This record gives sequence, C-alpha cells and structure tokens, in this order.
Amino acid sequence: MSMSRTRGTRERLVVIGGDAAGMSAASQARRLNKPDELEIVAFERGNFTSYSACGIPYWVGGDVPDRDRLIARTPEEHRARDIDLRLRTEVTELDPDGQRVRARDVDSGAESWTSYDKLVIATGARPIRPGLPGVDAPGVHGVQTLDDGQALLDTLARTPGRRAVVVGAGYIGVEMAEALINRGYEVTVVNRGSEPMSTLDPDMGRLVHEAMEGLGITMVNDAEVTGILTDDDGRVRAVTTKDRDFPADVVVLGIGVRPETTLARAAGLPLGAHGGLLTDRSMRVRGHENIWAGGDCVEVLDLVSGQQRHIPLGTHANKHGQVIGTNAGGGYATFPGVVGTAVSKVCDLEIARTGLREKDAHRVGLRFETVTIESTSRAGYYPNSSPMTVKMLAEHRTGRLLGVQIVGREGAGKRVDIAAVALTAGMTAEQMTTLDLGYAPPFSPVWDPVLVAARKAAARVRETS
Repeated sequence: MSMSRTRGTRERLVVIGGDAAGMSAASQARRLNKPDELEIVAFERGNFTSYSACGIPYWVGGDVPDRDRLIARTPEEHRARDIDLRLRTEVTELDPDGQRVRARDVDSGAESWTSYDKLVIATGARPIRPGLPGVDAPGVHGVQTLDDGQALLDTLARTPGRRAVVVGAGYIGVEMAEALINRGYEVTVVNRGSEPMSTLDPDMGRLVHEAMEGLGITMVNDAEVTGILTDDDGRVRAVTTKDRDFPADVVVLGIGVRPETTLARAAGLPLGAHGGLLTDRSMRVRGHENIWAGGDCVEVLDLVSGQQRHIPLGTHANKHGQVIGTNAGGGYATFPGVVGTAVSKVCDLEIARTGLREKDAHRVGLRFETVTIESTSRAGYYPNSSPMTVKMLAEHRTGRLLGVQIVGREGAGKRVDIAAVALTAGMTAEQMTTLDLGYAPPFSPVWDPVLVAARKAAARVRETS
C-alpha cells in the first residue's frame, strides 16, 4: 500500500462523499483558500457528484427528460477548481488518531492510505433493505443514487410485464408510485402503517390515501411484507404478506433510509439514538477538533422539540456543506437546527408538513390543541380554485405553534413555508393571525388558509385555558 502525506505548510482537507454536503463543503473551502494554501481531496465511491437525489423519482417518471439535468456540477467542473476528486473510490477505514483514511479503487481493488489535516464525513444515508427472502432478486430496487435510478430504468426498459409493487408509503414510496403510474404501470403500494405518509398524522394521511386510490394506485395498509417471491429464473414475481401475494414484475423499496455511519461507528466516533453522527453547531463532530460531518449521515437539533432527529433532506445537506466548508476553510459559521419542514406530491396532490405531529408532541410531554380547517387555494369565486386541508397544533395555554400539515391541490404545498418561518421565530397562533401576507384573488382567499387555521387554533387555546 502507498502512503500520501501532507507536505510543507499546505494543509490537506479530505472529504468522504461527493454529493450535496461533501462537495458543498469542498467548494466553499476552496473559495476561502487558494490551492497553495489548502489541498482538497474528495472520495466518491459512485460515478456522479453534486446531483439531486430528490429529483430521481421525476427522472424515472419522465418529468425530467434525462439524468444529466439532475447534476448540478460535474466531476470535471470540480477538478477545474483544484479539487482532487477521485470517483469510484470507496473509503474503507478511518483512523482518527493517525489522521488518515484508507481508500479502495472500486475497479482495480488497489488500496492506499491518505493523510489529512482536516476531515469531512459526508457519507449520506443508505436505503433500508430488510432481510427478507428474495429481497436481493433481480427486479427489486432501492432508489437512493443516480446509479440506482439508472438501474431501475434499465429494468423497466427490459421487463415486459406492467405490474409494480412499491414497499413503503413515505416520501420515496409515494413519489415512486407516481413515477410508475406515469410510466403506465399498474401500481400497488404495500404499507405497514395505518395510512400512507407517516410523517403526517393518520387523519391527514387518510386524505393522501384517498387521493392515491383516485389516481388508480392500489393502497394496501397495515400490511407487513414477509418476502419476495421469484420465478424459476430467479427474477421477482410477487411480494408476499401474511395475508396474500401481490404479483409484481418490478419492486421498488421505499421503506426509508438510515444514516450511513458504518465507517464512523468502526472508528469510535459519537453516534446518536438514530445512528447518525453527533456534531456541535459548527458541524464539528463532538470531541474531534479537526473532523466535521454533514448531510444525511448526521443528526440535527429539532428546534421545536429540543431533541436530536435524523432528517435526510438535500436542503439541510447543502446548508451543512456551506457551514462545514466555511469552518474548515478558516472562517466561522453555524447551523442552528431545523423545524422539520418537508413537501412532496403525488400527481396533482400536494403534501406538506412542518414541526411536530401529535405523537411527536406527546413523546416530548407537550400538551396541545389541534384544529383542522378546509379552505381554498384562491378566492372561491376565482377560476380553478382548489380545496385544501390545513391541520395546526398549538401548545396548550401558551398557544405556541407546534406544527402544521397541509394536503391539497395546486398552491397548497409551499404554504407550509409560512408555518416554517413562524415555528423558527417561536410565534404563537395568535401572533400568526396578524401576519401581513400577500393577497389577491388569484393567489389566496382574503384570509389565507394557514391564517384561518391560526385563528381557529388561537380561539381553541383561549377556550381551553
């Protein structure tokens, strides 16, 4: 094995992971330091860098015409900025005491150690792949990287059957169900929960369930998958539960992801209850002065509950990367935490949430009031106005906003941003009622749906206090 060492006065920053957090960190550190001041080496085990994993379902479904549209910055562009980016090179071991990492060339198998002065861990998350019989059969796909998306498209192109089963009904499952419907497949979603979208309360998830069935998706709830059945040639033919089998020519696993912290765990770095790396506000790994971590492999502070959570989203990863790159590059920046905002869609149904669900509030010992209102996206008399449902949680007595969930058609999803700002500011439902939001009949009723919910929540708090 060869050994690379830092030479002279120039420091070396090593980055593990070439997507959002890792390459944002590398790029920001490069902006702050010239190549003769800081050498930057980045390892990526796959074939692509700086891409939108969130866009993969829309590429698979045909809304995005080709893969390259999802790539924000190519390897060649990173290298042109004096970042030594090594594709198809997997880091297999961390040595924090020796300040070095061992990497293996995926194609040749050759291994070497690279020393570092500063290290960024941005290893992302891995799809949950349950240990079920047949789960590794041809035709069964997880979807996390561009390589995964390409593999699924290749399967769809060469598979004559048109029956698809999606296992799981979270964001990935719902979005992949839509993608497969757009591809002309007969789609069944098998979900272990009582309703799809467990990031919502079940009453709001029920609205998603009804809309999915209205689109021709067969929704099977309260169903635990027990195995994948295969043909004589080994290819997938069905997904089985304890009650019945669901024929399938292709299976997509949308069960969720876990932090990819195998290397960190082996190196003795601190992990939280969800398996993610623990960092301080500067995204520095706790107890390690020269190691930072960000993206889907870390846990973050929930500003509403005060607890650590694992929330794998590209928005956070890019912010983490900016903070890490600034600090590793000699500047100063912090990441204060999140309120848990997310938005998605299934065909024309928009689904959004921020803050706490009812069970989250119960778990941290909060007493609260809930209200649910029906409103419209535009003034009722304006053409193409569509209905939406808004659910709001406010703390008992104080009225502090705790969470908002929105399900509706066009114009519903991004309204959650109003609540996200209010949560970050620690506003009460009463204070929200006076927000000076934009109004015109083509955009909203004179009382925006989120403010209607705030009025009702404020009144409920007054009545029960």
